[in-house]
Amino acid sequence: MHLSRRSLLATLGVASPLVAVPRIAFARAETDQRFVLIILRGAMDGLGAVPPVADPHYRSARGELAQQGPATIDGMFAFHPALVKTAAMVAAGEGLVVHAVASPYRDRSHFDGQNVLETGGTSPYEYKDGWLNRLLPLLPAGAHALAVAPKVPPVLRGSAGVESYAPSKLPDPTQEFLDRVALLYRDDSQLHALWDRAIAARNTAQGIDGMKGMSAGAGANALPGLARIAAEFLSRPGGVRVAVMEADGWDTHSGQAGRLANQLRQLDACFAALKAGLGQAWANTVVVAATEFGRTVQVNGTGGTDHGTASAAFVLGGAVKGGHVLADWPGLAQSERFEGRDLKPTADLRALLLAASAQHLGIDPTGAARVLFPEAPGLKPAPVLRTG
Repeated sequence: MHLSRRSLLATLGVASPLVAVPRIAFARAETDQRFVLIILRGAMDGLGAVPPVADPHYRSARGELAQQGPATIDGMFAFHPALVKTAAMVAAGEGLVVHAVASPYRDRSHFDGQNVLETGGTSPYEYKDGWLNRLLPLLPAGAHALAVAPKVPPVLRGSAGVESYAPSKLPDPTQEFLDRVALLYRDDSQLHALWDRAIAARNTAQGIDGMKGMSAGAGANALPGLARIAAEFLSRPGGVRVAVMEADGWDTHSGQAGRLANQLRQLDACFAALKAGLGQAWANTVVVAATEFGRTVQVNGTGGTDHGTASAAFVLGGAVKGGHVLADWPGLAQSERFEGRDLKPTADLRALLLAASAQHLGIDPTGAARVLFPEAPGLKPAPVLRTG
């Protein structure tokens, strides 16, 4: 039986190197700072995740989706009940929420919105590479990026080399099979090196407590499982200092109450898994979870919400100046909404990303803004860091 190189790597959960040559045997990084980006695909409802319960128009506007109870943050906001661990981190000063935030994109197409979010432009498909890939050559020597995903997402695609790892959905290969492949590639300098790196990545991921033997199951591919894998790579003394994860399922057009609760429960467990897995490295970490756009203020006829504009972004980690919601709150009155229907954007998502990535990783944000977000060269980083 003939197996292609791609199918062999898929067995191990390592992406075929279509974007760049993989580099698992990382050199020691010259920075202790870590940055994790979690892309919430499908347009998360920020008004559902972190509702402005003290806004005078909130309950009438949200109807059946309105959350009951008092404001617990800054006298205005509360967390969704599913975000128990997230709320505790914010209360401890290890996290904050940026609300009424959006990229420059103002239409409501998932694909176009995600492209703007990931490429750093102002309109879809303006740039071929991702803004985070453009950041990598600016990092200190030895610092590398890892996509914990089946393939490298657009935000990390470009000329700079990155690696991708995700648990395989295929059954675990036997050790005899692995030994035979290693023997087959022994005299091929290119494939032998590639195979060694794939095995190293597999061994790193399978060293996580509770993950061994889970490669073919749903548990390892659920968001908390992927977070444990990301934390394992990031916590090691090697060079992984940037990680990207992605989570689908946020497009809640109908039956939002139950669906959003399930999504937020997974995200809450993901944040907790990152903190636990990073250990002492959590003190030097910033995690950002952001979405392409938000959802309508009004509930539709199927108990859901439609595509909107501004949303909320989560910022967590020991390096975060937390404990609050960062927002220039626009209000939910009809006259205060964007185009009469959406939460109005008052914060620039690019300013948050600039602070959490470039500024946090020790790069001058003024120069970095010109590289990462060329249409906004004078962009100022959002005030989210302890040392910022």
